[in-house]
Amino acid sequence: MIADSVRRHAGQVLVSGFPGAELPLELRRAAGRGELGGFVLFARNLGDMQQTAELNASLRAACPEGAPPWIALDQEGGRVQRLGPPVLQLPPMGRLGALDDADLSERIARTLGQQLAALGFNMNFAPVLDVDTNPDNPVIGDRSFGSEPERVIRHGRAFARGLAAAGVAACGKHFPGHGDTLLDSHLALPRLHHDMQRLRRVELAPFAALAGELGAIMTAHVIFDALDPERPATLSATVIDGLLRQELGFTGLVFSDDLEMKAIADHKGVPEAACEAVAAGCDALLICSQPGLVLEAHAALCARAAGDRAFAQRLERAAERGLRARLKHPARMHRDPAIADIALDIAAELTELLRR
Repeated sequence: MIADSVRRHAGQVLVSGFPGAELPLELRRAAGRGELGGFVLFARNLGDMQQTAELNASLRAACPEGAPPWIALDQEGGRVQRLGPPVLQLPPMGRLGALDDADLSERIARTLGQQLAALGFNMNFAPVLDVDTNPDNPVIGDRSFGSEPERVIRHGRAFARGLAAAGVAACGKHFPGHGDTLLDSHLALPRLHHDMQRLRRVELAPFAALAGELGAIMTAHVIFDALDPERPATLSATVIDGLLRQELGFTGLVFSDDLEMKAIADHKGVPEAACEAVAAGCDALLICSQPGLVLEAHAALCARAAGDRAFAQRLERAAERGLRARLKHPARMHRDPAIADIALDIAAELTELLRR
C-alpha cells in the first residue's frame, strides 16, 4: 500500500494541462487530495478576461489551502502568446533584443506581469534564454533575444526582474540551450555536438549569468554530446544535478519541459520519463495535454518511491522545493481586474518604438 505522504509528494511535482475550459473531474479530485502541484494553461483553455480569471480562481480553490498551485502559461511574445488583447501583445523577443533597451524590456515585463497577476497567474514560462545562433532552428529563432549571449543575458535578466516585480515567477528556458538545434523537440529528439568550450561561451552563458537570480529554470529535451551523450538534458543527472546545481550553483526550482513532447514520449513514455526526470534532479514535471498521462505518471512515481528509498527522498525534496516556491507566489483570487487599463501607456510606447 502506498503511503499518503508518498502520494502527496508524487502529486506535488506534477503540473498538468487539460483540454477545454473546465478542470476535468479526475484532476479536480487529485488537486483536492493535494496530489497536484499546479496547472499550465493554453489558448484552448482561455476565453475572455472574465472567463480566464474565473477559471484561475476555480483552479486555486480546487487545491488545499496549505498547498496553493502553480497557475502557469507561456506568455513570451510573438508566436508564443496564450492570451490575446487586452493583455499586452508583445513582439517576438528578438525585436526587443534588437531595440536593446533593457529598461524597456523590464517595464514591459512588469506591465505584463501585473496583468497576469490580476488574472490569477503566478508563473510565466519566460524568458527564453536560448541564444539564436542557427537561422535554420525550427523552434527558437526570434523567441530568443538575439544571437549574442551578452544581449540575451541583458534582456533575460530585465524580463525576469519585471515579472518578479509584479509578483509573477519567471522561468528561464531551455537549459542548457536550445538555440542551435536543427530539430524541434516537440517533434523529434535533437542532439548538439559542440564541445564544452563552445557550450560555456554561448549556450550556457545566459544560464550561468542568471543562475543566482532566477527562481526557476526549465530543461531542454536535447542531447548534448559533451555533457551526456546518452540522455537528453531533462533526464540527465549529469546535466541537472552536476552542471546546473553543483557547478552553476542554481538553488531554485527545475521544471521539465512538457514530457508529452516527442523528444521524450517517443523514446521513454511519459510515466517512465517522469521517474527519470525526478531522479535526474527535476522538481516539477510538465504534462501539458492529457490528464490520463498525469495520473499514469503519478502512479509510476508512487510505485518507484515505494520500492526505492533514495528515490522517495529525492521525490520528497522536489515536492518540498516546489511548495516553498509556490508559497512565495500565491495565485490571487479573481477580483474583477481592469486588465486593459494596466497596459495603456506601455502599449502605446511599444507601438511607436516598433514603427521606427
